[in-house]
Amino acid sequence: MGNSYAGQLKSARFEEALHNSIEASLRCSSVVPRPIFSQLYLDPDQHPFSSADVKPKVEDLDKDLVHRYTQNGSLDFSNNLTVNEMEDDEDDEEMSDSNSPPIPYSQKPAPEGSCTTDGFCQAGKDLRLVSLCMEQIDIPAGFLLVGAKSPNLPEHILVCAVDKRFLPDDHGKNALLGFSGNCIGCGERGFRYFTEFSNHINLKLTTQPKKQKHLKYYLVRSSQGVLSKGPLICWKECRSRQSSTICHSIKPNSSVSSTVAPENGTTNGYKSGFIQTDSPVLSPANSAINLSGAQDLTRNKNVVKPLALSLQVVGKTFAADAANGNSSHGGKSSASSSTPARPGNYSLSPRPSFASGDQATMFISGPPKKRHRGWYPGSPVPQPGLVVPIPAVRPLSRTESLLSAPVPQTPLTGILQPRPIPAGETVIVPENLLSNSGVRPVILIGYGTLPYFYGNVGDIVVSPLLVNCYKIPQLENKDLEQLGLTGSQLLSVENMILLTIQYLVRLGPDQIPLREEFEQIMLKAMQEFTLRERALQMGGQCTPVSQGQLPWLARLIASVSQDLVHVIVTQNSLAEGISETLRTLSEMRHYQKLPDYVVTICASKIRGNEFCVVVLGQHQSRALAESMLTTSEFLKEISYELITGKVSFLASHFKTTSLGDDLDKLLEKMQQRRGDSVVTPFNGDLNECVSPQEAAAMIPTQNLDLDNEPFQIYQPQLTVARKLLSQVCAIADSGSQSLDLGHFSKVDFIIIVPRSEVLVQQTLQRIRQSGVLVDLGLEENGTAYQRAEKYVVRLDNEIQTKFEVFMRRVKQNPYTLFVLVHDNSHVELTSVISGSLSHGEPGHGLADRVINCREVLEAFNLLVLQVTSCPYTLQTQQSRISANNEVHWIQLDSTEDMSCEEKLYFGMNEYSKSLQWGITSPLLRCDETFEKMVNTLLERYPRLHSMVVRCYLLIQQYSEALMALTTMASLRDHSTPETLSIVDDLLSCPGKNKSGRGHMLILRVPSVQLAMLAKERLQEVRDKLGLQYRFEIILGNPASDLSVAAHFVARLKTWRGNEAEEWTPRTYQDLEGLPCIVILTGKDPLGETFPRSLKYCDLRLIDSSYLTRTALEQEVGLACCYVSKEVIRGPTAALDLSGKEQERAAVSENDAEELLIDLERPQSNSSAVTGTSGSIMENGVSSSSTADKSQKQPLTPSFRSPANSVGLDEGVSAGLAGAGETLKQECDSLGPQMASSTTSKPSSSSSGPGAPRWPGQLGPGCRGAHAALPPVVILSKAAYSLLGSRRGGKLPASAALLPHPDVAWASPLRPLLPGHASAEEQSLYYRRWTAARPHHADHGNQPDPASGARPCHPRRLLLTGPPQVGKTGSYLQFLRILFRMLIRLLEVDVYDEAEINTDHSESSEVSQSEGEPWPDIESFGKMPFDVSVHDPKYSLMSLVYTEKLAGVKQEAIKESKVEEPRKREAVSMMLTKYAAYNTFHHCEQCHQYMDFTSASQMSDSTLHAFTFSSSMLGEEVQLYFIIPKSKESHFVFSKQGKHLESMRLPLVSDKNLNAVKSPIFTPSSGRHEHGLLNLFHAMEGISHLHLLVVKEYEMPLYRKYWPNHIMLVLPGMFNNAGVGAARFLIKELSYHNLELERNRLEELGVKRQCVWPFIVVMDDSCVLWNIHSVQEQSSQPMETGVSSKNVSLKSVLQHIEATPKIIHYAILGIQKWSSKLTSQSLKAPFSRCHVHDFILLNIDLTQNVQYDFNRYFCEDVDFNLRTNSSGLLICRFNNFSLMKKHVQVGGQRDFIIKPKIMVSESLAPILPLQYVCAPDSEHTLLAAPAQFLLEKFLQHASYKLFPKAIHNFKSPVLAIDCYLNIGPEVAICYVSSRPHSSNVNCEGVCFSGLLLYLCDSFVGADLLKKFKFLKGATLCVICQDRSSLRQTIVRLELEDEWQFRLRDEFQTANSADDKPLYFLTGRHV
Repeated sequence: MGNSYAGQLKSARFEEALHNSIEASLRCSSVVPRPIFSQLYLDPDQHPFSSADVKPKVEDLDKDLVHRYTQNGSLDFSNNLTVNEMEDDEDDEEMSDSNSPPIPYSQKPAPEGSCTTDGFCQAGKDLRLVSLCMEQIDIPAGFLLVGAKSPNLPEHILVCAVDKRFLPDDHGKNALLGFSGNCIGCGERGFRYFTEFSNHINLKLTTQPKKQKHLKYYLVRSSQGVLSKGPLICWKECRSRQSSTICHSIKPNSSVSSTVAPENGTTNGYKSGFIQTDSPVLSPANSAINLSGAQDLTRNKNVVKPLALSLQVVGKTFAADAANGNSSHGGKSSASSSTPARPGNYSLSPRPSFASGDQATMFISGPPKKRHRGWYPGSPVPQPGLVVPIPAVRPLSRTESLLSAPVPQTPLTGILQPRPIPAGETVIVPENLLSNSGVRPVILIGYGTLPYFYGNVGDIVVSPLLVNCYKIPQLENKDLEQLGLTGSQLLSVENMILLTIQYLVRLGPDQIPLREEFEQIMLKAMQEFTLRERALQMGGQCTPVSQGQLPWLARLIASVSQDLVHVIVTQNSLAEGISETLRTLSEMRHYQKLPDYVVTICASKIRGNEFCVVVLGQHQSRALAESMLTTSEFLKEISYELITGKVSFLASHFKTTSLGDDLDKLLEKMQQRRGDSVVTPFNGDLNECVSPQEAAAMIPTQNLDLDNEPFQIYQPQLTVARKLLSQVCAIADSGSQSLDLGHFSKVDFIIIVPRSEVLVQQTLQRIRQSGVLVDLGLEENGTAYQRAEKYVVRLDNEIQTKFEVFMRRVKQNPYTLFVLVHDNSHVELTSVISGSLSHGEPGHGLADRVINCREVLEAFNLLVLQVTSCPYTLQTQQSRISANNEVHWIQLDSTEDMSCEEKLYFGMNEYSKSLQWGITSPLLRCDETFEKMVNTLLERYPRLHSMVVRCYLLIQQYSEALMALTTMASLRDHSTPETLSIVDDLLSCPGKNKSGRGHMLILRVPSVQLAMLAKERLQEVRDKLGLQYRFEIILGNPASDLSVAAHFVARLKTWRGNEAEEWTPRTYQDLEGLPCIVILTGKDPLGETFPRSLKYCDLRLIDSSYLTRTALEQEVGLACCYVSKEVIRGPTAALDLSGKEQERAAVSENDAEELLIDLERPQSNSSAVTGTSGSIMENGVSSSSTADKSQKQPLTPSFRSPANSVGLDEGVSAGLAGAGETLKQECDSLGPQMASSTTSKPSSSSSGPGAPRWPGQLGPGCRGAHAALPPVVILSKAAYSLLGSRRGGKLPASAALLPHPDVAWASPLRPLLPGHASAEEQSLYYRRWTAARPHHADHGNQPDPASGARPCHPRRLLLTGPPQVGKTGSYLQFLRILFRMLIRLLEVDVYDEAEINTDHSESSEVSQSEGEPWPDIESFGKMPFDVSVHDPKYSLMSLVYTEKLAGVKQEAIKESKVEEPRKREAVSMMLTKYAAYNTFHHCEQCHQYMDFTSASQMSDSTLHAFTFSSSMLGEEVQLYFIIPKSKESHFVFSKQGKHLESMRLPLVSDKNLNAVKSPIFTPSSGRHEHGLLNLFHAMEGISHLHLLVVKEYEMPLYRKYWPNHIMLVLPGMFNNAGVGAARFLIKELSYHNLELERNRLEELGVKRQCVWPFIVVMDDSCVLWNIHSVQEQSSQPMETGVSSKNVSLKSVLQHIEATPKIIHYAILGIQKWSSKLTSQSLKAPFSRCHVHDFILLNIDLTQNVQYDFNRYFCEDVDFNLRTNSSGLLICRFNNFSLMKKHVQVGGQRDFIIKPKIMVSESLAPILPLQYVCAPDSEHTLLAAPAQFLLEKFLQHASYKLFPKAIHNFKSPVLAIDCYLNIGPEVAICYVSSRPHSSNVNCEGVCFSGLLLYLCDSFVGADLLKKFKFLKGATLCVICQDRSSLRQTIVRLELEDEWQFRLRDEFQTANSADDKPLYFLTGRHV
């Protein structure tokens, strides 16, 4: 360690803690190691160390730790490596941290058995000059012989060979720091440290070894060839000169930071506070430079200076603090708080200016030897010594290798002054580094300033992988709390260094560093610190790791890595350590073991600690270098390697087989041996041969059940389609005015898909099969097939023209709602602006140009639906889709849900879980043998991309497996068992039967060139082996159609049975059953669906370049599919069969089908080879595997995934009936093709006896029993280690990775995505923690500066679901139900019921002339009133007695009456322009009327109290009016104080065609959204007065939805009242207002009777009005038709208001519409009968007839009967009819009757007979109004109350002054007690009962004595309370004729507070 650690360690505890801590952390199995230092420094009971206490005792540590490193001269990277050879001995003391005495230098003991004699090396060879002076010594080029002095042999000089670069020149200058030397005696080379070398040559020093002190002389040969002592080596001069260089270089360098920084002293957000340092500390915001591969600069020796990294403070001050005595230097200034820039903020402008913060500099030693494509043409040639800035830019497309050095270049934009390079800041990259060592080192930028690199910079890579982890960002407090941190407690640099080393140690030899993993470790360490800090707040502050302890701790941690991690500590700069590492590497021999990682720490006094990691591991350095390239870049790299012939060595390696034979010759030989014949295509063994003609002519058996599967939409797809629809409705209802669904009457669409011909064809097929074009009315049935193509557009260069055509259609059809579906929307989502960086990629920015163009964003009739299985790139901080507008595939989590579905989705999660099934042949595999072969080859070919090597090996594997299984069995041992079993299956399956069907194998080869090569090679091998009729090899290139040989097409056609002559397969699904290898190429898989015959998915080429979540998921997504449930249940069942032979036998006989045991595999001799690998069983379940504990319970519950058990319900049609009307409405438009999707590709299910067979399932042929299993996926090691490891929860381990290469993490400090996160939670997580990179299409979506919110496009939705789950079917179904909904929005369900009681109604005796528009008052007055109720809503009511009724046969009526409440008939009608609407209607015309414009709409209306006295209520009533400003003209206010005086009324004589005279009152309850209160269109937009009558508690809701309506608010006492109360108050108020208006107008000279006395009272469900006329048809007068026309409410009202002598009518109304209206019912244009729902009420005439304000039911029948009995006229206009909407919510709904005091939740429903009880009984009291309970009780109690009246219409029940519904079995005879009233003739009628309800003083004993009663007739007297009940009985002398018993008294079941009603029953005597 050198003398920087003066002072002795006094505390033995420190040392003990060190050792314990290291040991514990290494034994710890948890994911994140417990930080070593946390035990050392954070124990609460530990005393803080004094500064002298922390200096380690060198000897002790040396003894324990250090000797394990230096085994027999292997390179020691790790101990005493202070490369600080600038100082002489005199300076030793100056360097110590305090004034402690110097440490005596302790030499390491020599290794066991080595020589220690002075003058000899440890190998025992003589080194003395006297012995060697005559020897011929061979030294490498660039080395010199020098003489070393040993203090123990003053008379001798020892000969050494030293690299002359590390020696000074004649002037004592230019010696590089460090050392490189060889031993002349034993020949050992590569000593990197003089310390180590001095040990080897036994110098036995007592002070620290220094080359300056001990290398004294140059050795020269005399002319005789004798080696002798030469001149002294001139060290002194060098020492002084070098230090002066450093001092001088401070100024010019630091000036860079000050001159380029903006004036305010910050450089891109960092404070430039580090001026007095010995290197430029530049802190550009893009210091996280992505130095991806750049030019191969091996030919021009350039200096590379990567960006200086910010030395920002990370929560602790640097080690240069006051304790070190140099606080005046950089210590305090370096502690200035810096604001870190946002990570990932890379500058990607192609030509940055110098002031942009890209202030790295580069020296170029001359112009490039040949012009690179990276240099801009026309740029000035750089002169030697000029400084060129390196921008953080990805290099443009080039011919050079991408994997060479990361040196992006830009043209010079001006001549710059040369700047001296400070010594110690440069690294010379040795010549032929890659060739010599086979490793291209990767330098991971750590903390601090990286040096300049020059020389052979092509052989190193600088990676910013972990750099952001060390830059702790500023987080808001809420984020810190979420992470469990406090702001103050961040990590010091020392701690970061130790964590890094610890992480690298833990990685081991196989894994590569992952940024996400390390970030979590950093976070956990910080959380632990926070916890410790909180615990220590009582005691002192926790001690940080000091600079003195750091190197020792670092080495200590590294010491357990088994030499995989070495630590180098230098004193001056990182350059020394890096140079040392690179030089040693270049001199290594291949057989010598390298460390995987060298951590270089520069413990500089001035700048504090800096560090970086040099990755030397073969596997690690390659993986890191390759993963820095984007997919496009490494595909270019591969094609560059193939084009330039770099692969020729590799290709020649594979020209021979594994046995060493020449492959081509071997194949030729086999072909000749076979002659002309080929292997039989199917139904035969591989050694049966036929002629090619015969092979081509062989026809397989037809399999008709293959493709007859109708297109179906399955239940989950329906559900998701509905979720989409409800989201669209939510957008429309949001009030943002961004979508007006009422505006559209048609749906049109376009689907945009990525560039894949197969995907286009697949989508077209789905559109055609689904029939959606015909359903949407876009195409005719005949032409839809051809026309489908215009609805699918591919994102290629032609899209612009096609898209413009589409946008023209959008503009021209404003009433059509267009849906732009962007399928697989995560692919190629790059921005148009970054197109200059696109490397000429064809798809660059196209999606952005289409989806985000202004026309699309602004079109109000265009919805954008983005569909994807990997939505992560669309869910960033800059997302254009609102989080609310995401629709995720449904999750079915429970077993019950699964049990009802036939098919289950088998996705990525299930694959991960299947590893726990314990079957011998897992579905997810890693081919270990293959990986070993790959590693060997990669070491041999370090310059080639690993995918090239993997691909060549894979081709060889398949070729040799084909040969091994056909002709050369000797090759079996050279194919991996995986490959062999796949090929065996591929070849043998077609041979098993006559159908000739087999399996598909996918080889995924992303590079098109490699894929073509693979196809060529495999085809050649196949053809030469004669297998060309056995299986097909297809290149799956997205850019081209499928090409399949003619004889295979013929075979496919035969299987399909009915295809046309010219049919060819266009999609992969068309290849169902074809034995084939599909070589799938292209950058990404694009969502193509594969057939059920897919059995193997070979992803062995998908390696560490694919470590993002999207990349991995879409690759494995190729294999995802639907499977039958048995697959998931099967393995579990199989596991229980462990050892019992007989059971096993039984199982294989009976249950083989269900258990999926592979019984049919032929015993080929391959078993010997593959038996060990476990892949023999293919997909079968091994019965020998044992169950682990997770299998004890059934497996199904554990199968949870974001979308797993989306089963496919075959019986959708059956299920539809139960799914209710909604589903019916959605699907009835589909007609015969029952909705359904082919996206799901269910593999064929078990075909056991009675099992349902899927259409197209394989026969009892090759795949047989296990046909239902999902495909087997073979992964590379890197992918397998990720997907195979299960985290807790539902998500696969890949969820922890960066979600997509186009996004970056917003902060290195972020919580881990929880393992059980739902799709919604994942979306919110990514929206918070990821940001779009500059080339991402969403990057430009920056927040609104005012609000800070990011603009989301309101009409854009995102549909996400796992791959192949059925999204296409779902969005096609969505289009269909969206269209149905738009039609439904234009339709309305209206009641369609014929009138009741028509047969026995009185026909009007008075003749009316038919064509009269208005009734004649004279003749009308003579018509009798028809007391029968005809409105069909009253079909279950008591009949009103008439004389006619007495003659009606009761049986008929009895039959027609139904006990159960029936569902009322409704029919769908198209809305017209005259309809009344609810809140969901929006249009331009009534926009003002609805008035949703102003934000302050609530304050625009004023509240007015209005008080009047009511004689009926006997008290004052106070109502409130809410009057909007715009409606104040309808009211009269007092001059002062704006007090409301009255509501204006017109005059009878007014004639205004643009107004109706009557105010319209609409009582409404519970229908603030659904009530039809928008009368704008019904009134044709004319002026009218409309008042909503609402209950007090509902007022805020109505006010919110109808801000521009006048509200009349009922008093709070009526909150629970029924509709009777509302009508009563409307009438009372109107009469009071009429009087006020008469008084007011009288003063103006108007007669009282001239004021208009009518009001309109109408229900809130009146929707349409019609006018009817009878058409006579001359030929047959019997069949007259009725023509009806829709008219407006305005015209109906104006017509009725124009009735002559209208003021003599009490009520006017119109009839109810019914489709059964006949000319018969229209014969009389006017009827005198009941009117309901829509009436004109004359409040003047009816002043003395009141609505019963207590009533809940039949209040209008009761009112009509009382009005009529008062002799007033009620007229119904029959030529008008009213349509009432069937509104499902609100209105006069029943109360839910609950007990007043709930005892328990689960109570049985309360029956109507329990609504009454005996007074004072213990009965359960109910929480409901007394009147309501009474009316409900009477409806159901007729059998108990009036037994004699049941079906006895001759003897009705007599009801005086009231009409109550007492059940449909009873007739009621209504009689008014008022004098002079007109009543029905009751002579001779014997009544069966008497009903007295709250009777008043008009009812007397005399009146009752007029009526006759049957013997046993019953009486029911109802009163308000018990005393009035007794008084009434006395007053009416009832006891004379009626007999009462005590037990016949009852009350409604209310508590006393709710004022129950009392009634008494009695019998007539």
